[in-house]
Amino acid sequence: MIVILQKDLKGTGKAGDVVKVSDGYARNMLIPKGIAKEATEGNIRNLEKQKEIAAEKKAEQKAAAEENAKKISGLSVTIKTKGGEGGRLFGSITSKDIAQALADQHKIKVDKKKIDLDSPIKQTGDFTIPIKLYPEVTAQLKVTVTV
Repeated sequence: MIVILQKDLKGTGKAGDVVKVSDGYARNMLIPKGIAKEATEGNIRNLEKQKEIAAEKKAEQKAAAEENAKKISGLSVTIKTKGGEGGRLFGSITSKDIAQALADQHKIKVDKKKIDLDSPIKQTGDFTIPIKLYPEVTAQLKVTVTV
């Protein structure tokens, strides 16, 4: 019997896959538990329509992320903090501080988890920080740290 999986099933396939399984397994296990449904013409059309809608939504999100990346790449953020001799800071600048400065100075909100900071900034100077807005979409933000 050919079925459409509703949930991921180890050893059989992922949700949305059309797979062939034995009749008994489908009728007695998969369909009653809601793990799969029979692959009729109507169900296959619905599945294809759902995949199209998901692809369109993904494309819209990627376009919005690319637009935000263009905005962010042209910006620079200045962070003033306390520091000592030789450009060393008292404390450090984290991704949370960068996200807060971006929101305060340019009214652009970015989740601190999307800021790809290897380690906190502990010196004054100019830095280019990558911000991952979406898979395959990364913006480069210029951050200036002053005392």
